[in-house]
Amino acid sequence: MNIALWIVQGLLALMFIFAGSTKALQYEKAKASLPWVKDYSRGYVAVIGISELLGGLGLVLPQATGIWPILTPVAALALGVIMILAAAFHAKRREYQGIGMNIVLLVLAVFVAIGRF
Repeated sequence: MNIALWIVQGLLALMFIFAGSTKALQYEKAKASLPWVKDYSRGYVAVIGISELLGGLGLVLPQATGIWPILTPVAALALGVIMILAAAFHAKRREYQGIGMNIVLLVLAVFVAIGRF
């Protein structure tokens, strides 16, 4: 189970770090690849990106270093909340293709949260 948790944590961390850094640091690239970005300010998109970036780091670093490992499931829960909000956001905008990925990421984040608590 520990190996499965590490694999999921690593994959989620890579995904959130990549997606978060794009939103937080490369606004024009995010604007070109994500349809919703052009409707929101750079600051709004950056806050979402920073949240995803920190959550991705939180999935791995506390558990790997042994420094406050309780933060790993907390980060997983926080990312789960972000995915619920993202799914609602996409549903409101009728961007249904994005909701499937949000649900997959939510399930994986909940798996990590339960497994690490």
